[in-house]
Amino acid sequence: MIYSRIVGTGSYLPPRVMTNAEFAARLDTSDAWIRERTGIVQRHIADKSQASSDLALEASRRALEAAGVAADQIDLIVVATSTPDYVFPSTACLLQAKLGVKGSAAFDVQAVCSGFVYGLATADSFIKSGQYKKALVVGAEVFSRILDWNDRGTCVLFGDGAGAVVLVSSEKPGIHASVLRADGSQAGMLSVPGNVCGGTVIGSPFLQMNGQAVFKFAVKVLDESARETVAAAGLQLADIDWLIPHQANVRILDATARKLGLPPAKLVVTVDHHGNTSAASVPLALDEFVRAGKIRPGHRVLLQGVGGGFTWGSSLVTM
Repeated sequence: MIYSRIVGTGSYLPPRVMTNAEFAARLDTSDAWIRERTGIVQRHIADKSQASSDLALEASRRALEAAGVAADQIDLIVVATSTPDYVFPSTACLLQAKLGVKGSAAFDVQAVCSGFVYGLATADSFIKSGQYKKALVVGAEVFSRILDWNDRGTCVLFGDGAGAVVLVSSEKPGIHASVLRADGSQAGMLSVPGNVCGGTVIGSPFLQMNGQAVFKFAVKVLDESARETVAAAGLQLADIDWLIPHQANVRILDATARKLGLPPAKLVVTVDHHGNTSAASVPLALDEFVRAGKIRPGHRVLLQGVGGGFTWGSSLVTM
């Protein structure tokens, strides 16, 4: 039986840090208001010269180094992003070129904040099939480009960044089970309802969100998918060492852990200093806790995403 295992993690955050005080100086908001409702203190904002592929490149290099795998050994690249460099080619193809390699399969996955979990499950399936042996899975976003900076309900929430993992084929299980779900009837809850036609923007190019509806929906489906994934793996919730939900809002994270009956000590929280980085949030959080020595080999980690689409999913992983 062929399995896939995570053998290296990496992440990258742009140098520019934007604090809540900067929003308070020009919007009807305050540091206290933002912290109380979201738990966010700061976020990182990409420079105008940086695209998603640039952030992905730095995170990928660090993941490859941690794995001890050369870029030319990778035979599959999956990039999860809602903010690609171009309409096409894919950000994955651009990343491949920046890594200085060619020939491997490379494509993007668009599932918004669930993108990394979708990408991980996809790469896992390819490796289990025997078609590929080493995969690079990346979540990279420059959400600062799709925000209305005058809308205090959304612009304070998001940041830019990238996270990556290297998956390799193994005789020992690493990714035990994944569950992916979607409900397109809920598309209006969280969206960027615009596109480019004839050289002009049709619709709105800015993120729109019904915050209360997203909160209720997210907690419900994160709870359901966690239980479904753990059951599919033949394990119990008590067997989980760490829970890494999509880092959207500390209230969602806390509510999810409580519904699952998991203690706060098992909940990974990085949203306070990253903000919501969409598809990048889960691998960013994973890498931070791996490099801090908190998540160690043998630990069971439940990775979860939920985002516009509406999409959601979970993967249970042994590091």
